[in-house]
Amino acid sequence: MASLYDNIGLAYDTTRKADPEIARRLRNHLQVPDGSKILDIACGTGNYTVALESSGLHMTGSDVSKEMISKAKGKSKSIDWEVANVNQLPYESNTYKGATCTLAIHHFDELLVPFQEVYRVIEKGRFVIFTSSPEQMNNYWLKEYFPKAIEISANQMPNVAEVSDTLQTVGFNIVGHETFLIQPNLKDFFLYSGKYDPKMYLDEKVRSGISTFANIASKEEIEEGCNKLKLDIESKKIEDVLNKYSSHLGDYVYVIAEKK
Repeated sequence: MASLYDNIGLAYDTTRKADPEIARRLRNHLQVPDGSKILDIACGTGNYTVALESSGLHMTGSDVSKEMISKAKGKSKSIDWEVANVNQLPYESNTYKGATCTLAIHHFDELLVPFQEVYRVIEKGRFVIFTSSPEQMNNYWLKEYFPKAIEISANQMPNVAEVSDTLQTVGFNIVGHETFLIQPNLKDFFLYSGKYDPKMYLDEKVRSGISTFANIASKEEIEEGCNKLKLDIESKKIEDVLNKYSSHLGDYVYVIAEKK
């Protein structure tokens, strides 16, 4: 995983920015006062870590990728940045008032040990995860153009029941789940951020910051899918495709857990 994100990290910030609404909901679900110490695990280049710091929190950001953390350090000198594996966090027990993880748990080898580590380093407080589920991903219209890549991505994504059960196994209480729908003005170009802007996926720079395209999809599938997508955009057939994949399940989900 480190080598993958070292490579993605080289140009990651070209297309990846903290979306204000995603960050606002993370902050709201944490339910902590200003100045609280919060850990952001698998923080990448720190976009959401910085956004949460700007909301009044004292943040620590950790990631397994040296390249990602190198980029993150240039964004804030007041945040504590650390290259760290989620399976062995280098922090004392009961240090933080909460933790976050944004679009990253599907890259963990398994969930139990990372969740145990988060539970250990939180004194009392919430662990807020922003992710997507296989059920949601199987309703992405991207399946029409990149079926193998989306299938693999969906299969590696832990479902909400598994995430919740593992959180409870390590001692967390589940506060709740909140679905998130992509909006046309989304600022962070992750996998389904182009839900309403299909031509976005024709841009190689955008694809290079999305792990499904950077690490999973073959060059042949990307080329074939982009050619088909371009033709459908030009013919306006894309509108029928988007309608075909409408779903009531939401596009992403927050899982909110709490250590009492």
